[in-house]
Formats: sequence, C-alpha cells, structure tokens
Amino acid sequence: MTRLLKARELSITLLLIVFFIAVGFINHEFVTGNTISLMLKASAILLVMAVGQSFVLFTANIDVSVGAIMGLSAAVCGVLLTNGVNVWFVVLAVLMVGTITGLINGVGVSYFKIPSIIMTLGMLGIIRGVMLLYTEGMWIEDIPNYYKKLSGLSLLGVALPVWLTVSILIIAHIYLTKTKFGRYFFAVGDNEAGARLVGLPVNKVKMLAFAFSGISASIAGLIFVMNIGFVPNQTGSGIELQVIVAAVLGGVSLTGGAGSVAGAGLGAIFFTVINNSLVYLKIPAYWNDVISGLLLLVIVVGDSRFQKYLMKHSAHTPMKGDNDNDKQNKDSP
Repeated sequence: MTRLLKARELSITLLLIVFFIAVGFINHEFVTGNTISLMLKASAILLVMAVGQSFVLFTANIDVSVGAIMGLSAAVCGVLLTNGVNVWFVVLAVLMVGTITGLINGVGVSYFKIPSIIMTLGMLGIIRGVMLLYTEGMWIEDIPNYYKKLSGLSLLGVALPVWLTVSILIIAHIYLTKTKFGRYFFAVGDNEAGARLVGLPVNKVKMLAFAFSGISASIAGLIFVMNIGFVPNQTGSGIELQVIVAAVLGGVSLTGGAGSVAGAGLGAIFFTVINNSLVYLKIPAYWNDVISGLLLLVIVVGDSRFQKYLMKHSAHTPMKGDNDNDKQNKDSP
C-alpha cells in the first residue's frame, strides 16, 4: 500500500479527478461523456510527444526541437498526400523524418558533446527553416478526405488517434520497465559516469532517446494532419514547451533518472484538461496563458507537498519485513 501511495501516477490522477469535479461543479457540461471524449482526442498529440520526450529527460537531457520536427513531419505528410502518394509510403517517409532528425540530435549530444539544449535549439531553427523552404511558406490544404476521415474512426466510443497514442504509451512502458536495455535510460540519467564504468552503452542510449523523441514528434505530425485537415506554416510552433511541462507535471525529473511514461501521459491529459476547462469556465481567451500557468504552478507545488507528505508518512510506517526482523532480533539470545 505504501508503494502505491508513493507512486507519482496516483497523486496526479487524484489531482485530475479533483480538478474535474471542481470545474464540473461550476459547469456540468464539462463532465459529460462527449466532452471527456473530445478532450482525450485533443490530448493525443501532446501525449505521444510527452512519451517521446520522456526518453530524453530520463537520460538527463532535453529536446526542444520536437515542435519543429512535428511541423516538418506534418508538412511532408501534407505535401505527399496532396500529390497522391500511397498512404503507407507517406507514413514511412514521415517516420524517417523524425528518426533522422532525432539521430542527428543524438549524435551531436553523444559524440560531439554539445549540450542538449544548445543542440536541439540549433536544430529547431534549422528544421523550421527547412519546413518553410519545403512548403515555400504556404499552407498545405486539400488533404484527401480518406485521410481526414481516419480521425473520425472509433472503437468502443474512443477515437483512433487515442487508441494509437495509448498503444504507444503501453509499448513504451513495457520496454522501459520489462527489458534490460529499457532500464539503461534511467541508469544513464541517474549517474552517467557510473553507467560508463559498468560498461553500459551510454552514447547508444542517448542516441536512441533522441531518435524515439523524433519519431514521437513525427507521429504527432501524422495525427495533426488527420485531425486538422490542413497544415499551417507555423505548425508545432511553441508546443515543445507544453510537451516538457506535461512530462514534468507527470513526474518525469528534469535532472534525469526518475519518472515514468505513464506519468508523462497523465501530465499531457491534465495539461489539455486545464486548457479546455477555461472555455467551460467562460474565461476570455486572452487570460488562457496566465491562468494555465498559475494552475500549473499551484498543481506542481501541491503535488510536491503531497509527495513529501507521503514520503514522511512512509518513513514512519514500518514495513512488514522490518517488523519480522525486529521480532527475530528480540528472540535471538
């Protein structure tokens, strides 16, 4: 029970439920099934990118180029689709965009020892420029209807993009927790020097982390085109900050080695819920950034205090094994 209470996922889930109830008390439409379904669909892009970003954060690095990668991926997707290219080739090409750009980031950080914030900031500018050159600064419209209709497909009342992102989250969670190599990401972020000493492939781990981040941004680009049906020339601009905040809100440490993709996914959903709740609270749009930022600070501080309370409580609660050991010590001569 103590381990369950210490889980970051539990605290963020409780905060999400409390927030839902509070807003629903003010506007009952906020807690209807249709609204919840729409918010889950809206969170798909942020969720899949937060999962990818988590791999990088686990290694004590950061990737601020994901918004630009998402934009370029969406542009490639849109151009190829409007030119009548087979959809499976489009998906493959878009995923290659994310993989290649992610690996470039990984090589720069791992082998050239460029700080990740500098490397990915530089790549952000380069990728954004390549996107504008590729599209000639124009919006991409006339996306084929069959691709846009994929967003409307549902199973058990849940939209296809949501199923896709949940599947990615589950696969990432299993990979990180159930495989030997998956645990290397945490080891590298927790103590890189120690990881090198014991023979872990640190550079390879970092490269894969950035590659996974790039791939997740490309998947987000595919979902964006599916949901929106066109590609503005500023697609993905600014979303990298939301992705990082969502992951940190879900308990992924900025200093590396701690957190989970499940928590990052919950953080992405929570961030989306906060933004959408302002509409139901009938708050003017120009207050959105201020209130969203304030709510995030309150939630993060409140969650931090809740975690400290749980740690303090668990420290004063003897474990079953400890009681048995104490009993044996008393019985021994």
